[in-house]
Amino acid sequence: MLHKFSPYSPSRFFSLGSIDEATGLVGFDGDLEFDCLIDAYVHGIFPWPVDHPVIPDRMVLAWFSPDPRGIFEYERFHVPCRLERLCRSGVFQIKFDNDFAGVIRGCSSAQDRRNSTWITPQMINAYVELHQFGVAHSVEAWFEGRLVGGVYGVALGGFFAAESMFYVKPNASKVALVALIRHLKETGYTLVDIQEITPNTARFGAVEIPRKDYLQRLHKALQLPVNWSADISTPAQSEQKIQNK
Repeated sequence: MLHKFSPYSPSRFFSLGSIDEATGLVGFDGDLEFDCLIDAYVHGIFPWPVDHPVIPDRMVLAWFSPDPRGIFEYERFHVPCRLERLCRSGVFQIKFDNDFAGVIRGCSSAQDRRNSTWITPQMINAYVELHQFGVAHSVEAWFEGRLVGGVYGVALGGFFAAESMFYVKPNASKVALVALIRHLKETGYTLVDIQEITPNTARFGAVEIPRKDYLQRLHKALQLPVNWSADISTPAQSEQKIQNK
């Protein structure tokens, strides 16, 4: 019998047999309610609002499961020497889950993204709720008492989906990313999803794997009893929260 959290279990919200192989598009619409988001991540799907094909200045909620899939492998994660020195210098103070809302809002507006971002107000509200239930987390870079960069994502079992990062001070997001990857490795996460490779993640050594391999690794990762930290609920408690939603 398959574990409840498995990409091979039936989805309550998505038609898994109708994925557009060229684009990875699973479908449109749906919602960003807690149960729908969890079901999506468990099945290797993520939300990504896109421009409406007909109505100007309007976005529509789309869901994707691309093939191939971008991931970070710990043994191939590369930190340049200059960045390593910066990480060790203590210039930035690294915090975990101190200001999740600030991080996701930063990801929606920093670097002139305010009018061209997929992180809509509805997305922000949905992921803040995931954070309140111990499913979404942030790693933050602080400088002189101010949040200047960070990264956030979704954690289920031994799986972590890195969603986005931002900075308002150069290199702050890179330092936060390095802290995230090292934290995930130390705590036992086995699959770090980045959805698609960008020039920035490629410089850190990101790789692509076929969707078939990704789903196999996702299934195994979801079964692992990994905790984000000692202060975060155990997987059993997290599952109980999900059942109670």
